[in-house]
Amino acid sequence: MNDIRRTILWVIFGFSLVLLWDKWQIHNGRKPTFFPTPEVAASAPADAAKTEAGVPAVAQAAPADSSNVPATGDAAPAAAQREKVTVTTDLYRLTFDGEGGSLIGAELLKYADQDDKTKPVKLLDESAARVYVAQTGLIGGNFPTHKTVMKLQPGPRELAEGQDSLNVVFESPEQGGVKLVKTWTIKRGDYAIGLKQDVVNTSGAAVSPQLYLQLTRDGNKPSGESMFYSTFTGPAVYTEAKKFHKVDFKDIENGKTDSLDKQADNGYVAMVQHYFASAWLLPQGTQRDIYARKAGNNLYSVGEITQLGQIAPGQSKAVEARLFVGPQVEKMLESMAPGLELVKDYGWLTILAKPLYWLLSKLHTFIGNWGWSIVALVVLLKIAFYWLNAKAYSSMAKMKAINPRIMEMRERLKDKPQQMQQEMMRIYREEKVNPMGGCFPIMIQIPVFMALYWVLQSSVEIRNAPWIGWIHDLSVPDPFFILPIVMTLSSLLQTALNPAPPDPMQAKMMWIMPLMFSVMFFFFPAGLVLYWCTNNILSIAQQWIINKRMGVPPQFNLPKFK
Repeated sequence: MNDIRRTILWVIFGFSLVLLWDKWQIHNGRKPTFFPTPEVAASAPADAAKTEAGVPAVAQAAPADSSNVPATGDAAPAAAQREKVTVTTDLYRLTFDGEGGSLIGAELLKYADQDDKTKPVKLLDESAARVYVAQTGLIGGNFPTHKTVMKLQPGPRELAEGQDSLNVVFESPEQGGVKLVKTWTIKRGDYAIGLKQDVVNTSGAAVSPQLYLQLTRDGNKPSGESMFYSTFTGPAVYTEAKKFHKVDFKDIENGKTDSLDKQADNGYVAMVQHYFASAWLLPQGTQRDIYARKAGNNLYSVGEITQLGQIAPGQSKAVEARLFVGPQVEKMLESMAPGLELVKDYGWLTILAKPLYWLLSKLHTFIGNWGWSIVALVVLLKIAFYWLNAKAYSSMAKMKAINPRIMEMRERLKDKPQQMQQEMMRIYREEKVNPMGGCFPIMIQIPVFMALYWVLQSSVEIRNAPWIGWIHDLSVPDPFFILPIVMTLSSLLQTALNPAPPDPMQAKMMWIMPLMFSVMFFFFPAGLVLYWCTNNILSIAQQWIINKRMGVPPQFNLPKFK
């Protein structure tokens, strides 16, 4: 049993060293050794990006009639007529481009930028530093695409008081016998932007265009990402058949997208990053082809193509879709489309994380402060696991009570290891002590606390949320390192209260491990450290009470490193 415990500790310690070494490599600008991330080039300037992020990416994913798609780098006609317009609502400041009638800028007015709290988060952007845009157009002939300069129609540019929505309308010139009219509709209090696309056949013959909707962005991580924990940035696809599937930029680079559902009549395509996402939402039942491709130098696209069928001369066909651009608020996402809440990705712990998030949000409804809600949630979890913890601490108390006998026996039989093991097992049997009794109850709880970790890391509600005093944002590290210091001290106090392992090397490891983990916690978000501190303090209190009840006086087993 003692060997098993020692093995478990060495595995945990070894894995911790692997993680620390990998993060240290990244911190020093080197490639990760064990957990490589996609290699991407520096961001391309906006003009080059627009040229390279042309229709060919869509064309390659299109059905067999894709030969009429414009070639890479086709210049937009009449560039001087191109207009940009900024629209402001209660939630957004949006920038639309007359080239293709694309959405090239989206500032979320309800969410402050992490680096500059006076500015809103800029999710969509087209600049020298960032490319992240939403584009649509037609293929299957020489039809208007997102490279076609369109005429902006007059209309309001700000959502007035008492007004529920406003429209931004672009109309393309006739191209290939087809005119495309895009009507963007932005509604008050809604993060789903409507887009109606009217395809008008102005020619004397029937046409059969195909409509594509895509999200294109560069492969760089958003600013403000932590080097001590990673979050996913990149395309994602959801269908009822294959469910939620993330696509790494590196897989797109290497053409490894075969695992995606290529055709469906449901679901969505999205671009995901920490806390925020964008997604194209076609009506359920609309048949579409799905693709994820490289679109240029450090540019990647994810999109879907839908057949419009044959449109007779003088006739038109309208296709309506929605574009979600906003925060990963779980309840809101669930109401928008099936499976959209999965852009807030808990990984394999979703089954535990979702109810924990639900409970945390309910607590916040009553408490009104996310920091105290985290504390309350940990208290409820400690109550739920009280008997498991009590069993673990009772086992530790028994071990502590017999520890003097074990130490004396080890000293006496130190030259007879086989007899020492036999004598140790005899003492355990006589005292009815299970040396693993303190480990199993704690191991059962590990998945729950890992799930809570992911809930706190991925919940946008924690972002810019204050707690008390010096903690103004639970999603960033404690500026004065007070919580990490408290966590370190509480972890060391827990170690001191536990029975000292008979093996000297194991005893040293028990002291080194809290210090190793503390290094990472100094750079973790304050909300995560708060939950760990609360758990430590409650565990110490419970352990102290149980020791008293069992007649084992609290005793501090200080380290001996001689």
